[in-house]
Amino acid sequence: MTATLSRSVPITRAPRRRRPRSRAAAWAAVVVIGFFGLAPIYWLVVTAFTPDERAFTFPPSLVPTEITFDHFTKLAGNEQLFGYLVNSVVVSVLTAFLSVVVSAYMAYAFSKFRYRGRKSLMHLVLASQLFPQALLLVTLYAVFSASGLLGSYTALILSFTTFTLPLCVWMLKGIFDTVPSTLMEAAAIDGASRWRTLHRIALPLAAPGLVAAGLFAFVRAWNDFIFALTLTDPDRQTLPPGLVHTYLGEFQTAWPDLMAASFVVSLPVIAAFMFLQRYLVGGLTAGAVKG
Repeated sequence: MTATLSRSVPITRAPRRRRPRSRAAAWAAVVVIGFFGLAPIYWLVVTAFTPDERAFTFPPSLVPTEITFDHFTKLAGNEQLFGYLVNSVVVSVLTAFLSVVVSAYMAYAFSKFRYRGRKSLMHLVLASQLFPQALLLVTLYAVFSASGLLGSYTALILSFTTFTLPLCVWMLKGIFDTVPSTLMEAAAIDGASRWRTLHRIALPLAAPGLVAAGLFAFVRAWNDFIFALTLTDPDRQTLPPGLVHTYLGEFQTAWPDLMAASFVVSLPVIAAFMFLQRYLVGGLTAGAVKG
């Protein structure tokens, strides 16, 4: 009788409760990481609205006691900085476009075709990320100087594309792996060519990944400093070196003006991330569990 009851009554375990110590440690880690991530941004915004004479008072005040908009007013009237902004938009948009187009074709070839040396070529593309930027800078400078492209937009766009291409290829390959091959076979049976199958079936299904790759390339080109300073003429330089030329001098640095300009030029990137966040998350995680 006792044995019968023990078989009929299912044994259920009470859900394990999280220990208070582990929960407190998790919250402490979140607070510490959040502080290191958000403190520089908060200090940038506070300094941008602080008058020049109060920017370096000691002890510093976490909450500004006096606010001014003079730095933003001077920023609006700076035509030279507007030229740097136009250069950044042109270079970043074209870099994102070129990176997405080239990486999409390369990733599709790696994902849907089988040929000798495919895996070795894929690893070689990824291994190109291991080269130090200083070595690439010297090499690209010599190549662009010999070809007559030094100082042009083309030199900057091609150099940025070389950085973003490997990661974009691997990102899009994982997404193309998730596209069922049966769709390609069905399109081939219906008479569609490989070119038409790629553009009408594969690319629309990989749209979140294309957006994520484009956003990654855009941000990479938008934030670069060294290559934009070295490979282009002063009138074609982008915002990072432009801000240095405008506000950093040999004997004096206009920190509040620099913080105001940095805050304004960061807004397009922040807006792009907020608007394309769902595509970015979907593109980065698509294909992550593909075997």
